Amino acid sequence: MANPKRFSRSKIRLQGYDYSAHGYYFITICTAKRSHFFGWVKQGKMTLSEMGYIAQEEWLKTPLIRPDSNISLDAYCVMPNHFHGIICFGTPCLSDAYGRFPRTDGPNARFGPQRKSLGSLIRGYKGAVSSRIWKNGRKDFAWQPRFHDRIVRDMEELYRIRLYIQNNPARWAEDEFYGE
Repeated sequence: MANPKRFSRSKIRLQGYDYSAHGYYFITICTAKRSHFFGWVKQGKMTLSEMGYIAQEEWLKTPLIRPDSNISLDAYCVMPNHFHGIICFGTPCLSDAYGRFPRTDGPNARFGPQRKSLGSLIRGYKGAVSSRIWKNGRKDFAWQPRFHDRIVRDMEELYRIRLYIQNNPARWAEDEFYGE
């Protein structure tokens, strides 16, 4: 008999939210055990390793690979053991006249498996990066099973997240993912 605790991971996504809805999403994806595969930070500047370039290239290819998903990329940063990025689903997701982002959790929100959702996009990205790295002989590469996300709610928050991503290498020694 299967252990019921084995499959009882707490849910980290916003319950009932349609993750294919138009909007900005801030994501963080970590390597397994926060191992430093993607490069190093020296004097506040990120230097990508070969694996770091693969992670960057696959991210930049994401809208080209999935043209039917209607996505665009915003700020991103590859760090030694994690990746930050902002992705926009739908038309450029600027706020309405009142400075609010469109509400997307209404009655038309879909629940259950979502083919063109943030989760499916991240699974595809992680799979493409892993496949290329493994083909290059690094069978020890792995991602953490999950990823962190934040639904960006307004322009002020989007601006703060962009600055956070931009300044991530300069603050590397204080970063929660530092772990050298």
